[in-house]
Amino acid sequence: MRRTTGIALTAATLLVLFTGCDNTKEKTGEIVSSATAAIASAAQDKMNEIKGGVNAKGDVKAGPTSTDGDRTVAEITATNPKDKKADYTILVNFRDADGNFLDAVVLNINDVEPGKSKTGTARSNRTLSGEAEAEISQALRH
Repeated sequence: MRRTTGIALTAATLLVLFTGCDNTKEKTGEIVSSATAAIASAAQDKMNEIKGGVNAKGDVKAGPTSTDGDRTVAEITATNPKDKKADYTILVNFRDADGNFLDAVVLNINDVEPGKSKTGTARSNRTLSGEAEAEISQALRH
């Protein structure tokens, strides 16, 4: 009887421990999810501050990502097809290989000459785990 009781108690303890561990993982996931949503919202708010900008997503390309210290970076190129100088404000999303959102940054590339290209570096706000890709979510020419 003692041996059976001991096994049952050990099994019950393991169940509580693993359930507690799952709850911790769930809570951590919720916190990370909430933080990434806040980052995305803040980046979109910055984009919304631009007045008089026109959609210029086709003018902007994201290069491959690399690391710079503990941050993920990507070179972003804006090509101005117009006949006067332009500034670009660009919302860059970093996503993992499965397409999950990791981070967002707003990058300004200013004084792009007509018919010319200019580059800037999008730098993640935090350390990103795994391989990340940069994508142009929104770009405004103003």
